[in-house]
Amino acid sequence: MIGISKLYCGTVEPSDPLRYGRHSKDLPSHLLQFSSDKKPVVVWNTTRTCNLCCVHCYAGASPQSGEPELTTEDGFKLIDDLAAFGVPVILFSGGEPLMRTDLIELARHAVDRGIRAVISTNGTLIDEENVLQLKDAGVSYIGISLDGLEIVNDQFRGKQGAFRMAINGIRHCQKADLKVGLRFTINKLNVDQVPGIFDLVEEMGIERVCFYHLVYSGRGSSLKEQDLSHDETRRVVDYIIDRTKDMHDMGLQREVLTVDNHADGTYLYLRMLRESNPRAPEVLELLRMNGGNSSGEGIACVSWDGVVYPDQFWREHSFGNVQTKPFSEIWSDLTNPLMAQLRQKKTYAKGRCAMCRWLDICGGNFRARAEAVTGDIWGEDPACYLTDEEIGLD
Repeated sequence: MIGISKLYCGTVEPSDPLRYGRHSKDLPSHLLQFSSDKKPVVVWNTTRTCNLCCVHCYAGASPQSGEPELTTEDGFKLIDDLAAFGVPVILFSGGEPLMRTDLIELARHAVDRGIRAVISTNGTLIDEENVLQLKDAGVSYIGISLDGLEIVNDQFRGKQGAFRMAINGIRHCQKADLKVGLRFTINKLNVDQVPGIFDLVEEMGIERVCFYHLVYSGRGSSLKEQDLSHDETRRVVDYIIDRTKDMHDMGLQREVLTVDNHADGTYLYLRMLRESNPRAPEVLELLRMNGGNSSGEGIACVSWDGVVYPDQFWREHSFGNVQTKPFSEIWSDLTNPLMAQLRQKKTYAKGRCAMCRWLDICGGNFRARAEAVTGDIWGEDPACYLTDEEIGLD
């Protein structure tokens, strides 16, 4: 996760996370990516059931999934363990988490135990009643997925009217004064929609927007050929940086992030060097605090059935099940070879990654993509768009 607005526009300084000691439990949410202890943010896919059927869903969710799910009591037990372990944030995801009738109870339980509760949703099921219940439960943020404006988004979602329903969900959140943001997955089929998404963020006063790079997981694997070329990626990242700066210069306080391609951090830093930006050294310091890819360390996934994965996209390798062993024990068990390697991932990187001078910033990028294309967990991430010259191989 690369905070474009934080880094490029200077809304965060290196002294900010240092002031809190860089401990996950003490850091405010906007500084959490700079923690030193890397206590994991836990994505809990509470259900595989979803009222939509998106073409790029990493969970392969559907309206009639029929998959077993952790019960409410299982969820309470999981949350208690996460709290004792020091997990700072739990992200309730799916499928569509609002299809769980106990979501309010689960979120409230997390907040009561001192964990920040956030929700990732398609937004179509948010109404005037449940948004107030979510706010009352202490939910601090709702991320709503849009993959374009009306026609394109509805094609991605597999449901006509999904865009308008999501927009209504955003308005309900804003009316309830509950922080809301957008999540957008970039690919060839919707990259032309990025300007419109920025316009929407500006016009509706949406506080946050996250642009995700495509990960070849779940149904997203079928879109592998629709991933951007390296040149296309550079162009869209430059556009995101430019529009972020434009909003900042207009006095619009909008948080803009890119997700799932840590080459973005290096690319941003190198651009700032070319521009002779005096903040470049501070940005480099913040990027080193960030540390790049954090799968199996600063990010974790618990599936609907209790299985623990390195992150929500990478489901080829599991570490155990919270129904038979507490998450805290699973996550701390370094006798698992992959878990131990992920804590030292820079040691195992191969190819260009191993020789890259920015390995300490990127962390080897995304393992799920590398394995999907090369068949090697420690192979090169094909989505790295930095040139040999930029990474020091010229």
